Amino acid sequence: METLDWIALGGYFVLVLGIGLWAKRRVADTKDFYVGGGRVPWWLSGISHHMSGYSAVVFTGFAAIAYSTGVTIYLWWAIGIAFGTFVAALIIAPAWARLSRRFGAESPLEYLEARYGLPVQQVLGWSGSLLNLIADASKFAGMGIILSVVAGIDLNIAIIVSGLTGLFYAAAGGLWADLLTDFAQFVVQFIAGVAMFVIVAAKLGGLGNLLGVFGELPPSHSNPLADPYTLAYVLPYFVINFFSYAGGTWNLAQRFMSASRGSDARKAAMLSSGIYIVWPLVLFFPMWAAPLLLPDLAEPTHVYAIMTRDFLPAGLVGLVVAAVFAHTMAMTTSDANAVSSVVTRDLLPRVITSLRGASDRVRLMLARMVTVTFSALAVLIAINLEAFGGIIDLMLEWFAGLIGPISVPMILGLVPVFRRAGQATALVSIFAGLFTFVLVKYLVPLGSTPVTTYPILVSLTVFLLGALVGHLLRRPVSDEVEAMMIAVRSDEDPEPAQSKSGQA
Repeated sequence: METLDWIALGGYFVLVLGIGLWAKRRVADTKDFYVGGGRVPWWLSGISHHMSGYSAVVFTGFAAIAYSTGVTIYLWWAIGIAFGTFVAALIIAPAWARLSRRFGAESPLEYLEARYGLPVQQVLGWSGSLLNLIADASKFAGMGIILSVVAGIDLNIAIIVSGLTGLFYAAAGGLWADLLTDFAQFVVQFIAGVAMFVIVAAKLGGLGNLLGVFGELPPSHSNPLADPYTLAYVLPYFVINFFSYAGGTWNLAQRFMSASRGSDARKAAMLSSGIYIVWPLVLFFPMWAAPLLLPDLAEPTHVYAIMTRDFLPAGLVGLVVAAVFAHTMAMTTSDANAVSSVVTRDLLPRVITSLRGASDRVRLMLARMVTVTFSALAVLIAINLEAFGGIIDLMLEWFAGLIGPISVPMILGLVPVFRRAGQATALVSIFAGLFTFVLVKYLVPLGSTPVTTYPILVSLTVFLLGALVGHLLRRPVSDEVEAMMIAVRSDEDPEPAQSKSGQA
C-alpha cells in the first residue's frame, strides 16, 4: 500500500475509535450496553443487521467460491439470507422487540428459562458461546488474509491488529458503538465496493458489457446451482439462513431487541432483506469476472485482495481494506457483545451466585471484561485456524452445521403455535442435531451430501414432532408462558416490565 492508502486506512481507524469513545458516554447500564436502551431507530437497526451479517469471510472464503463456481453464491448466500430475513420480518423480528420491551430482556437467551426451563437455557448458552467463538475466529482470519496480501503484513500480526481494533470500541461503547460504526462502515464499504465494481467493469468493456462478461466465462459460472452447490445444498441453507438471521445468530436478535416497538423491528428486517437482494450483485461482480483478469489462481481465497492490490489506484486500496475491516468489525464486535450478554446475564450468575444481586456498575464492568476475553480467545483460534480446516470449512460446515440445532428451539419458542413444545422437546431437538453433525462429519461420511443438510433437518423434525405430540396430548402451558405468547403478538399493551438489573 502507498501513503494515500495508509492515510485512508488510518482515517478509518480514527473514526472507529472516536465512535467508540463517544458511544461510551451513552452507556450507563447493561441495558444501554446490550440493547441500546431499547430506543434505536428502525433504519439504524436495519443497516446494522445487514452489516452484522457478513465479514471478511465474504472477501476470502466466499470470494473463492464466486471465483471458482460463479453466480451460485448469489442464490444460496445473498438470496437465501434475503428470504430468511424477510420471513423473519413477518413472524419473528417483532417478537424480539416486544420481548425486550415488556419483559426487560437484554440477552437473546434470557426468555428461555421461563419458556423451557433452566437446562435448555444453559445448554444453548454454553454451546452457542463456543459456536460464536469459532465463527468469530474465521472472521478475524479472513481480515488477516486481506491485510497480509494487500499490505504485506505477517498474517498473525494482521489477525491481532484486526482483533484489537474491534475489541476497543466494542468494550467501550457496547451496542451503541456497534450500531454507529456499522452505519459509518456501510458508507465506507459502499464507496469502496462501487469503486471496485466500476474499475473492473471498465477493464472488461465498460458498464454496457456486464452481461457479456458471463458469455466469456465457463457456462457453469452462470448456473445458479453449479456443483457442488446443488439444490440439495441450497435448500437446507435457506432454512439455516432463516433460523440464523431471525436471531439464532445472537447479535442479529439484538438488532431486533434494540427497537422500541415490534413494528419497528419488522421494518428493520425488511430493510436488511432488501439490501441483501441488491448490494451483493455489486459486491460479487468483480469476483465473478476475476477469472478473465486473473486466470488459474493458485489460492482463490486471495482473489479479492489481489484485485485490490493490482487494479485500484492509491487511496482506493486503503479504502477497500478499510471496507473489509468494516464488514469484519461489524460482525465480530456485535458477536462479542451478544455473547457477553448471554454469559453475564444467563450463565455466570448460575455459577457465581453473588453476581445475581450485583449492582449496575459491577454488571457493566463484567460485561466489558467478558467482551474483551471473548475477542482475545477468538484471535487465538484464528491464529490456529488451519486446525479446523480453514475458513471455508469453518463457516460452511462448522457454523452452518451447528447453528441449526442450537437455534431451532430458540426461534420457534417465540411462535405461539408451538407453545406446547416443552423442555424435553427442546433438549432432544438440540442434542439430536448436534449428534447428527458429529455423525455425518466424522463417523458416517455421506459422500457428496453436504454436512449441513442433516443436523438442521433432524433438529427441526424432532422439534415439530414434539410440538405435535404436545398439542395432541394437550400438554399444559404455564401462565408465564401463556402471558409471553400473548405479549409477543402485538405492540398494544402493558408497560415495560422491570429488567433483572432494575431498569425499565
